[in-house]
Amino acid sequence: MKKENIQYRNLGRTGVKVSPLCLGTMNFGVRTPEDEAAEIINHYIKTSHNFIDTANLYGAPNEVGRSEEIIGKVLSENRRRDRVILATKVWGHMDPDDPNAGGLSRKHLIASCEASLKRLQTKYIDLYQLHRPVPDVPIDETLLALDDLIRRGWVRYIGTSMFPSWKIMEGLLVAEKYHLNRFVSEQPRYNIYDREIERELLLMAQAYDIAILPFSPLGGGILTGKYCKGKPFPEGSRLLSVKEWAPYYVNALNDRFYELLDVLREIASEKGCTLSQLSLAWIIAQPGVTSVIIGPRTVEHLEDNLGALHVKLTETDRQRIDSMTIPGSNIENF
Repeated sequence: MKKENIQYRNLGRTGVKVSPLCLGTMNFGVRTPEDEAAEIINHYIKTSHNFIDTANLYGAPNEVGRSEEIIGKVLSENRRRDRVILATKVWGHMDPDDPNAGGLSRKHLIASCEASLKRLQTKYIDLYQLHRPVPDVPIDETLLALDDLIRRGWVRYIGTSMFPSWKIMEGLLVAEKYHLNRFVSEQPRYNIYDREIERELLLMAQAYDIAILPFSPLGGGILTGKYCKGKPFPEGSRLLSVKEWAPYYVNALNDRFYELLDVLREIASEKGCTLSQLSLAWIIAQPGVTSVIIGPRTVEHLEDNLGALHVKLTETDRQRIDSMTIPGSNIENF
């Protein structure tokens, strides 16, 4: 199997090197069965990529924690754990009957970290991320608990996901005040069609050396070209199966979007690449982006996504894309 010549990037202000494409595993145990998930992980690692992202909640609604279990089993069997930068997240409710089995309290953070370590079959988590902000838990309680996890050796670094800039800055100030370990990364939604983080978050991250790890780089699949104007959604597609966030992208399929898609198709055709590869190449090259989280459902999807590393955009390409999108805008005001 051919290995890629990876240009690794620092994970924010840390000395840890990660590949520019991170393997997202939300599909594992839900839309991707265990055997194919194992094949995806092994293929990803054998091509010299080293960054895997999951969450304790992944596997829902069938079985929360299933994604972590699959990853733990595969990494244990192939004995490549130490070569992988392993990231997981905490926040979601793991037991609907227990009011304390979710959120960002000290109680939940410590219990969830211990449970994730068992499912992942590892002694430590490289990057432990707060999956969503919680308004009713003081940030100092959360940071003190995370700092304790680092001191125990259970966690190496900490980060956030879908946090607004002010909330991340609050965390940095509290960490400095109490001499605690600080956030090193943030996972925002970001793609060609949804560029809201360019208004403020991306600039803040660059100023404070915070790694940006964008998720949904293909816009829930709408930037792959599979959704065509005036035609039914393909059977089994995400916009039919994922109820939580699908409406966000369904509402984005307007005339303006299809005009953008036509331009992207032209550029992709000129470069001899797929729409997915073009969209990923664009975001990989964006200033301030560290590693882009891809979420392949199949090995074929993974192979297509990895091909984005060979697509080079010119300044003219970027200008053509910018002319069809609005830097700093989101889908709702596109």
